[in-house]
Amino acid sequence: MSDKDVTEVVPAEAEGIARAASILESGGLVAVPTETVYGLAARADDAAAVARIYAAKGRPGFNPLIVHCRDAEQAARYGDFSDPVLRDIAQALWPGPLTIVAERRADAGLAEAVTAGLPTVALRVPAHPVMRELLAAVDFPLAAPSANRSGFISPTCARHVLASLDGRIDMVLDAGPPAAG
Repeated sequence: MSDKDVTEVVPAEAEGIARAASILESGGLVAVPTETVYGLAARADDAAAVARIYAAKGRPGFNPLIVHCRDAEQAARYGDFSDPVLRDIAQALWPGPLTIVAERRADAGLAEAVTAGLPTVALRVPAHPVMRELLAAVDFPLAAPSANRSGFISPTCARHVLASLDGRIDMVLDAGPPAAG
């Protein structure tokens, strides 16, 4: 978080996405648009970064997070897709606003808090172009629940994110409202 204790809002263009990737690489938090709402992204493989999500949101630790991946191949590094039905569903509906809950792979390398200690992991391959560009700019998956304080309405624009998380997160990538929020 910056010394200003004010969350920066940056247009979701190439420069902003590159800055967001840098913040995420160093363990920071960035609000990012998805197909449905803004998500609060952090490295899913970094325990301290994931802990920052829970702290910023005031989210209870027993509530697992969704892991966003570039594609089904990356998702298969974290969840068991040996069931052909799961593979067919992923192939048919990803990228898109579908979360698949799969058995977590023993070698997943995800922060334990991402799954809240459960043997499963929630995986998603988003279709929103900004989230896809951000995932392409980093070499790790992103844990990304909705970008709001727990118990509040999920945000559909940068202003809504700031209403509950200003000063608690590093940046908002502003791409306007999502199509289906």
